[in-house]
Amino acid sequence: MSSAEPGSVVIVGGGASAALTAAHLLIGEREGVPPKVVIVDRDGRHALGQAYSTDDPAHLLNAPVAKMSALQEDPDHLLRWARARGIDAEGADFLPRQTYGRYLRDLLDEAGQRRPGHLTEITGTVTGVASGGRGWRVTLADGTVLEADAVVLATGNRAPTAWPWQPEGDPRYIADPWAPGALDRVDDARDVLVVGTGLTMVDLATTFTSRNPETVVYAVSRHGLLPRPHRCPNPPAVPFTPPSGDVTVADLHRIYHEAVERNDGEWRGVVDGLRPHVPEMWGRLSLSEKQRFLTFFARGWEVRRHRIPPASVARIDDLRATGRLRVIKGFLDRVDARPDGLTVAVETNGTRRDVEVGWIVNSTGPAADPRTDALLRDLIDTDVVAADPLGLGLSADGCGCLLGPEGESRPGLFTLGPPLRGLRYETTAVPEIRAQAAHLAAVHLAEYDAPARRAATGRAVTT
Repeated sequence: MSSAEPGSVVIVGGGASAALTAAHLLIGEREGVPPKVVIVDRDGRHALGQAYSTDDPAHLLNAPVAKMSALQEDPDHLLRWARARGIDAEGADFLPRQTYGRYLRDLLDEAGQRRPGHLTEITGTVTGVASGGRGWRVTLADGTVLEADAVVLATGNRAPTAWPWQPEGDPRYIADPWAPGALDRVDDARDVLVVGTGLTMVDLATTFTSRNPETVVYAVSRHGLLPRPHRCPNPPAVPFTPPSGDVTVADLHRIYHEAVERNDGEWRGVVDGLRPHVPEMWGRLSLSEKQRFLTFFARGWEVRRHRIPPASVARIDDLRATGRLRVIKGFLDRVDARPDGLTVAVETNGTRRDVEVGWIVNSTGPAADPRTDALLRDLIDTDVVAADPLGLGLSADGCGCLLGPEGESRPGLFTLGPPLRGLRYETTAVPEIRAQAAHLAAVHLAEYDAPARRAATGRAVTT
């Protein structure tokens, strides 16, 4: 099967990045005939992806309704959608992630309905992207070939990195908690060890302890830091003017703490005021300074930047107070399998302790190395694209056009969201992704609808 529609864009991925890109291409403020859009998702979770496919209503968004509109120019879009469906929501509320998934699914459906014949959804695994024909050729595992004028790699966050001591083939080890059906295997009352203490751990602890009142969750991480809580109402963002010239991590550290001190110790408004400026300041750090930030300061920023709602805070506080969630600062040294469970050795400050559990879940967060994704690894190995210097994602220009190993542009090949982390750092949340999707649709992908517009109008088009 091959698609050769003029003016077509293939989007690889099925999460928020893909849905927002498709929506802006099809229903955004653009002139002319929109391109034919094909979304290819490996798991068939179009619009939901890993983030919003959960079926646990206790898994909440970590940002309020007022900040989660899919359309940057219409900040109340999500709020109106919720109220139209009988959901009693306010701008400061935190919706379940499954509800937000419905919202993105409806957005994608609306885009298809408003542009009949312009949206196709395919469930399949993309195994290759190569230049050819009039632009790019996308190959799927089943032999399907899609020809496109442009391709957007909207691959989202990668699965967690595998551990060197990973129990090979042991069903009691959950390598990726957001893989379809992964958590269904944890179906008894045995204790669970979760490696990582971030946002995913909060969700997992909530799920496992809700399923069985006897289950205890152990959460282990190097720093032992949990996401900080939101305040409601949220304090206003503190206005921030980036310093001029080159900056260092020490400069940013000092600027942050001085701003918190001036703000009477309230750091949330400072973080929210800094956030829009992070990509620009990140770009002015040297490579060595970026590496220093990742090593020494990233975790402290992340727990303050990615906060959890009051309901989640109350749940976690209760679990810790009753001993059903036990946070351990340390490292996993080894795992030994027993017939009735697993013995996990945890080392803390040179002291080792054994923890007996029935299950282990990898909640260390998305893998940093793009080569952990089979498609991205192939594109890097064949010099179609290059990894960024930090190995956090792909090398691209400031607008998401991908670059080759010599820094050469790959016209018609784009990315957005998590693969741009090395370039922008702050690029994994909906507010950043929707802005990138709108920019791609309005400025860069617009030129790829020119053939379709010529076919429809019978005249030349200047873009």
